Amino acid sequence: MSGGESNNVAVITGGEGDLARAVTKELLAGGWIVHNPGRTELDVTNSTQVKSWFAQLERIDLLVNNAGIIRDKPVFKMTENDFDDVMDVCLKGAFLCSQAAIRRMAKQRSGHIIQVGSVSALTGPAGQANYAAAKAGLIGLTKSLAKEYGARNVRINCVLPGFLETKMTASLLADAEQRTRILSTHTLGRLNTAEEAARFIAFLHSMAHVSGQVFQLDSRVL
Repeated sequence: MSGGESNNVAVITGGEGDLARAVTKELLAGGWIVHNPGRTELDVTNSTQVKSWFAQLERIDLLVNNAGIIRDKPVFKMTENDFDDVMDVCLKGAFLCSQAAIRRMAKQRSGHIIQVGSVSALTGPAGQANYAAAKAGLIGLTKSLAKEYGARNVRINCVLPGFLETKMTASLLADAEQRTRILSTHTLGRLNTAEEAARFIAFLHSMAHVSGQVFQLDSRVL
């Protein structure tokens, strides 16, 4: 948990991740009060814990549902636990945190939720049936919540940050051949960065009339 000079309060789930750290840094520079709990502090799959954690906040202006995991395997090798774990963190966790935050935002008549999605939702890569399904569900959740709570001045958007160089992708990018193949799918021949994605997230929050939208932040043409 970190403090700033502004009254704006942000919550970033999955706070130990590289993107969460970059968003935290960006918002702090803008004077925000930032709560960035890791899994030990906030298990987004635990509904009781989520309710009690959010109940301690007097207000919340921005929720970034960033918590996520991968369990990549071909579907015939994918266990039920592999599927459930990814769905629980990436989709159910976003639902539970959104639900808890919206209670506060609806009373405030203001607030913004940004779901951190993935291009996998649109392309369905081989070996990511669980992750692609969860992130596709996140887009549906975004659009539905935006329609439900627009009248309360609560905005919901989804950002697809792109293939970032993070702890989650380190093993893939460590292989030179795999890295070359990944870069070849980007028309600019380079990856997005956590810092650039963080800047966009902060900028998106400033766009007061945008809700229910999905933003892809890299150069892959689908």
